[in-house]
Amino acid sequence: MTGKTGLLHNRVTGFFLPASPEMLGVAVSGGSDSLALLHILRDWQEEGGSKIYAVTVDHGLRSEAAEEAEQVAQLCSGLGIPHQTLKWQGWDGQGNLSDRARRARYRLMADWAEAQGISHIAIGHTTDDQAETFLMRLAREAGVDGLSAMAESWRQGAVTFCRPMLNVTRKELREDLQARDVQWIDDPSNEDDTYQRVRARQAMGHLADLGITARGLSTVAKHMAEVRQTLYWYVFLAARECVRFQAGDIIIDRKGYRALRPEVARRLLQMALKWINGTDYAPRGRAMDLLLESIRGGTDMTLQGCLIRVGQEQLRVSREADAAAETKTEISDIWDGRWRVIAPENAMDLKGLEIRSLGESGLPFCPDRRDSGLPATSLRASPAVWQGQEVLAAPLAGLHNGWQVELIRDEDHFFSMLLSH
Repeated sequence: MTGKTGLLHNRVTGFFLPASPEMLGVAVSGGSDSLALLHILRDWQEEGGSKIYAVTVDHGLRSEAAEEAEQVAQLCSGLGIPHQTLKWQGWDGQGNLSDRARRARYRLMADWAEAQGISHIAIGHTTDDQAETFLMRLAREAGVDGLSAMAESWRQGAVTFCRPMLNVTRKELREDLQARDVQWIDDPSNEDDTYQRVRARQAMGHLADLGITARGLSTVAKHMAEVRQTLYWYVFLAARECVRFQAGDIIIDRKGYRALRPEVARRLLQMALKWINGTDYAPRGRAMDLLLESIRGGTDMTLQGCLIRVGQEQLRVSREADAAAETKTEISDIWDGRWRVIAPENAMDLKGLEIRSLGESGLPFCPDRRDSGLPATSLRASPAVWQGQEVLAAPLAGLHNGWQVELIRDEDHFFSMLLSH
C-alpha cells in the first residue's frame, strides 16, 4: 500500500505489534468507523496479520437494526470474514438506556469472544469520539478522571478490548472507505440532538473557529490521562503504607489516611469499594463527598454494597450484609462475584447445598466465630454453605467441616488495579 491508505493502515495495525493476537474480533455496527476498521484489519490479515472475526450487536431498540446487522453479515461473507450477530433483549424500560445497552454490548461480545477462543476485540472509536466524550464530560464538570482520555485497551474477563484508532479521525476513515467504494450505514440517531453526543458533535463545528479541533481536545485528554496515572501512582504508594487485608475486608490505618492529600484519599477509598463489590465504576461526585464527610465525622456509612466502619485507629471497608444476602449460588459457582467455595475431598453428594451469606441467622451455628478476629458485620456478609435452614460450613466464622473459601480477587489484584489506571 502507498500514500494515505498505507499510512492509515500502518497507524491502525501498528497498535497490535509486535505481539499481535492469533485471533482478533472486530466489533462492526455498519457505521463508517467500524467498517473502515474491518477493511483495514482484513487487509492486514491478508498480509499475515491476525485472523479476523466480526461481531455485531443488535440491541433490538430500532426496527432497522436487524436489517443493518444482516447487511454487515453479507458484507463479511463477501470478504471471507466469519461473522456473528448477538442480540440483546434485556431492556426493561428502567434506568439509563445508553449505559445499560453499552454494558450489555461489551458483556455479550466478551462472552462471544471467550467462547470462540478469541483473546482480543477491536473497537472503532476514533479521535472524534475522544473529543466528543471530553466535551460531554466537561459539561458535567468532571475532574481529572472524567476528562482523561479513553483507555487504549482494557480487560473484561479473559478478553481484552482494544481501541486502535484513537489517533485517527472519522474524516480519514471515510476517505478510506470512499477510495474502496464502500458504503456505510448512517444511524438516524446520529442526527437526533436529544442525544448529548450529537450535540457535542455539532458543537465541534463551532469550536473550530477558535482553533479547537478534535485532535486538540484528544491531546488534552491524553495530558489529563498522564496526570491521572500520576495520581494513581501516589495512591499505590499510599496503599502500600497504610492498607492491609483481612478475609476479604480492606483495613486502612487512619493515621496514614489522615496524612493523604484529598484526591489520593478519595481514590484509595474508591478503589477499595471497587475491589470488594466488583463493579465497573466507583462512586463519584456527591456520593463520595458524603462518604468523606462521614469519615471525618467518625460515622459509619454504607455505599455501593459496602460497609465503611470508622474506628479510632482504622477504617474497615467490607461487604454490606444486606447486599450479600441477595446472592445465592450453587457450590460450583463463584459467590457474590468474589468467593470460591471448595468442598472437602471426600464430599460425595452436594445436592441440596447452596452458598448464601452467613447472615444473622447463621451466626449461632458458629460457636468459634469470635476466634476469627472478624467483626460480626463482616461475618454476616461472609460465604456459608447451607442445607435448607442449617449451616454446614462457614470457614471465615470458624466452622470448617473440611470446607474452604478463597478470594478470586486477591491482594495483588487490588494493587494491580491501582497501577492499571
